[in-house]
Amino acid sequence: MAATIQLPADLPAGPRRFRDGLSWTSLIGAGLGAYLHRRARKVADTRFWQTNTHSIQLATLRDLFQRASNTKFGRAHGFGRLAALSDDQIVGAYRKAIPVRDWYAFKDDIARMREGGEPDVLWPGLVRDFAQTSGTTAGDKFIPVSAEMLKSNFRASLDIFANLANQGVSPRRLLTGKCLFLGGSTNLDTNAHGIRTGDLSGLVTPLIRWPISKIYLPGPEVALMSHWPSKIEAMALRCINEDVRMISGMPSWAMVLADRLIELARARGVTSRVPGEDGVPISTLRQVWPNLTVFVHGGVRYQPFDPRVRQVYSGSADGADIPHRFELYPASEAFIAMQDAPNPVGAPPGSTHPSLRLNADLGNFFEFVPLERINDPDPEAFTADRVEKGQRYCVILSTCAGLWRYNIGDVVEFDSICDGPQRRGDGPSRMRIVGRHRHFVNAFGENLIVEHIETAVADAARAANLLVGEFTAAPVYPAGSRRAGLELAIEIESKPGAITPALDRFRDAFDASLKQQNVDYTTKRTDGVGMSLPTITPLRPGAFHRWLESKGKLGGQHKCPRCANTREVLDQVVQFSGDR
Repeated sequence: MAATIQLPADLPAGPRRFRDGLSWTSLIGAGLGAYLHRRARKVADTRFWQTNTHSIQLATLRDLFQRASNTKFGRAHGFGRLAALSDDQIVGAYRKAIPVRDWYAFKDDIARMREGGEPDVLWPGLVRDFAQTSGTTAGDKFIPVSAEMLKSNFRASLDIFANLANQGVSPRRLLTGKCLFLGGSTNLDTNAHGIRTGDLSGLVTPLIRWPISKIYLPGPEVALMSHWPSKIEAMALRCINEDVRMISGMPSWAMVLADRLIELARARGVTSRVPGEDGVPISTLRQVWPNLTVFVHGGVRYQPFDPRVRQVYSGSADGADIPHRFELYPASEAFIAMQDAPNPVGAPPGSTHPSLRLNADLGNFFEFVPLERINDPDPEAFTADRVEKGQRYCVILSTCAGLWRYNIGDVVEFDSICDGPQRRGDGPSRMRIVGRHRHFVNAFGENLIVEHIETAVADAARAANLLVGEFTAAPVYPAGSRRAGLELAIEIESKPGAITPALDRFRDAFDASLKQQNVDYTTKRTDGVGMSLPTITPLRPGAFHRWLESKGKLGGQHKCPRCANTREVLDQVVQFSGDR
């Protein structure tokens, strides 16, 4: 498919200037700015979120009960009665009525809704949209996306612009150019009942209407594509001659696109569009899109990608970053949190990881179960006003699409906590994603989680001065003379045989970082008695994408587990890489 795509006829060999003057699309930005002014003031009011998050969440829960009281699920669990309870009683009664559940507890109800077109099952009326999600080692899951959830997601998207405005990003200036969204395929399957199933991107994209559609890239034709190598090529061809000012997507795919843009520009003799660089061959993303201002990202921890993004954007892993980065905590089930403060100024590359404020007023109710209790038959859960800093929690959702006390599988840690009836907090409910509760390495009592691995990779990459890509970790089991240990398979942008000294530095720094973060790992590594030094397996760039493609999971929001307690994923990735 990629071979049939033709280069645009107007792709210039010389520089094309992107002027920052007024355009009719900038009027969209001006109108958006005026519309968002009130909301921007509210999202910036940290005192409001500190004092009101608890009451907002209680009101949200009561509203969910009232809406769903006449559904099959609501009648079976007494939602009408629950809605009438006092604030002091409502949460406790809800927990007694419904246990914490995973997707499989809802599987049959979702099938009746999606396959049979049955209304009023988990949510009132006919839910017409379902997001198809899939892990890399499990089957597909279907998540209900009600009309109310689409509205919630739309409000969240407006909050992105409201927060950016608070950070000095002018909506008028941003929308003078184009906004590029690296989502999954917008192609949807529709059954005989009119029920649509597909990537969440496909369900949300129809909300992009005129005039916003005029500043949206890559356009409907490219967005429909599902074959990601072809889609990247088409996006590069479609966008290289555009004044892109905002990118939204996963860092790994954004960098794949950036690399192709630079290659395409150099092949065509396009020169830098940065003022004062007339005739300079293009080598960085900034020279292609000099007005690029915002990078919106989420789904994976950004920290390990930071040096690579700087390298592509400005030509140096220690160089300038895209002026504004904005992190989200999105999920197919609900839009959970987003960054509400700028990244620290002057922080070393790879060291920043902002906290994300809970989206308390977007129609979804949140609980948090301590990680160590998540597998209990009836684990204790806490609302936002009762969580503590320094404790890891699994996120439990009740949504405006009919998921009730649903374990999303993510693990978070709070950096600030809100007020409650029995305590004074220190700010809004802000959290960091630290992993998945089923993604860990604990073969020998080392108790490593995703956050430990990601932080250690970022630390080691800086220490060894290496640019790294995707990675995954798994245990090394003792056999013969081979001792117990940890293996990290990681993409490194160099020929493996040429970087042995750098790999040794990387290995030692990786090991040191894990020791600094985790006392259990330190104990197992003391004097090399329990676990040996980690094994670093360098892979060529693209290895993880080839593996994902073999699973039919390439592109969009699909991602590889950062670690696992078995070797299944790591061994498969290495096999597909051709490096072993």
